[in-house]
Amino acid sequence: MNIDRRKFVARSAAGAAGILMGSRLKGMSAPVRPEEQEDVLYTKPGKYDLMKEVMKYRKIDTHAHIYWTEDSPGTQLDYGRRLGIEKQVISRYLDVMPGTPDQFRKFNDLTIKAIKHYPDHLLGGFVLNPAYKQESLDEIKRCADAGMIGTGELYYQVKINDPRYYPIIEKLIDLKMIIHSHAECQLGVGGYRMKYNGYKQPNTSIPEDFVDIARRYPEGIFQYAHIGMGGDWEYECKMFRDYPNIYVDTSGSNNAENMIDFAVEHLGEDRLFFASDNSYYQSVGKILAANLNERQKQKIFFDNYNNLLKKGGRGVDGQ
Repeated sequence: MNIDRRKFVARSAAGAAGILMGSRLKGMSAPVRPEEQEDVLYTKPGKYDLMKEVMKYRKIDTHAHIYWTEDSPGTQLDYGRRLGIEKQVISRYLDVMPGTPDQFRKFNDLTIKAIKHYPDHLLGGFVLNPAYKQESLDEIKRCADAGMIGTGELYYQVKINDPRYYPIIEKLIDLKMIIHSHAECQLGVGGYRMKYNGYKQPNTSIPEDFVDIARRYPEGIFQYAHIGMGGDWEYECKMFRDYPNIYVDTSGSNNAENMIDFAVEHLGEDRLFFASDNSYYQSVGKILAANLNERQKQKIFFDNYNNLLKKGGRGVDGQ
């Protein structure tokens, strides 16, 4: 059937109005008069205290970043305070190539300085480059001794399942640390997969890489970054369904309807971490807007991540 855009919009609007009116009319014998239709379509919702709901839950932001600017991490702390975020796991992701030891030590020094200045609010994640094996192993020890809790968002210098990562992952497993890595997944119509070149670095990890490394190291704890970044979150969740050691963080500025519900359906309520990637309001809102019960929200906002920190003796309550 041929239909132009104007007819499509008109019919869609009419359909939406019909649904709303049908709900109002259910069980009534008389139709709604024309003068009443506006009230049907624009019924004012009941009073809802949004900020009371926001502040009700303890929260750990498991994916946040610090920058080189003078107002960082002050700006992040201010957003966190307004939204009741108790702790933020911050890192300075290694967005430089080739990511030499001097570079990742410099980035980690920035994070160490911040967590020492704000020990009650910030948790530190470190970055490294497994292309430099011994230097990365030494950096893990240095950062752990400085009180950092695990990796920050490891970036695209090396894919997460590259054999050069194996000794790094084995060390992190020994320390019972969460392995958090940047990843992307751009799938499209007809199975099109984007080319990882130019803007997209060829060593960027994709869901298949996470599945491969999770299968190789079932005792590892892998955090797949930002399902809300704009990628194909449905594909990601389906890919990870049978790998219980892959957790996803909910961060990103994209707020597609049903994202959180879909992730819970396919991964379970224990495998989601609340996170912002510095998109604070959106990331809190998408959890509150999901069709979750109170216990599920508290797990995602706080308990799931904290329970894993406790395994290494790094729980936020001193456990």
